[in-house]
Amino acid sequence: MARIGIIGSQGRMGQAIAAAIADAGEDLGGGVGRGGDVAALAALSDALIDFSSPAALEANLDAASAAGKPIVVGTTGLEERHHWLIDAAADTIPVLQTGNTSLGVTLLAHLVREAAARLGEDWDIEIVETHHRMKVDAPSGTALLLGEAAAQGRQVTLADNAVRGRDGITGKREAGTIGFAALRGGTVAGDHTVHFLADNERLSLSHLAENRAIFAKGAVRAAQWLLQGKAPGRYTMPEVLGL
Repeated sequence: MARIGIIGSQGRMGQAIAAAIADAGEDLGGGVGRGGDVAALAALSDALIDFSSPAALEANLDAASAAGKPIVVGTTGLEERHHWLIDAAADTIPVLQTGNTSLGVTLLAHLVREAAARLGEDWDIEIVETHHRMKVDAPSGTALLLGEAAAQGRQVTLADNAVRGRDGITGKREAGTIGFAALRGGTVAGDHTVHFLADNERLSLSHLAENRAIFAKGAVRAAQWLLQGKAPGRYTMPEVLGL
């Protein structure tokens, strides 16, 4: 039985992950909240799952690296510099970073990439996401993950083709762009739809999250996968599913 530690254990996701660890037949190595001793947690754990905050990521990676323990990073709202930190940590330990640990979303991203690769630029791509009123970042990490999948399918960079938050007189839609729209309200765990729109036809690929437990289950599955003798490096959820 593996001992899995939780960074961000006091939040709703942290509680869901603790339940998922038990359901998977693994041991809870402990948990820390804001300001907790991550180094001590890393020393007691075989692997770490981080659902804390971007501001805490550097210290969390440092603690995992110092202890030589693999880490699953599910924290969203990351910026470019955070990915540099993840790349650096991956030189010494296995790191799996993702905007969504759901197995269903992982497969959805694969389908989006395939659709974008096969449909031409006359098919417009728009991504719509809905989350609970307490979510602080937009677009969601999952929406960005799906946008990256679409961009990869088209062999372009998302940064150069993304359009967010249209407002006012925006002019006509530019061919090849990937649009994002974010809705916030209620207690929605996370709904995502990628629309492919062409003349006279539409294709929509969707994932609806009914409970945070799906993200927790996927995160634990990812931690178990890293513990299967994975070498230092940066890994993704599609690799967990063999995609």
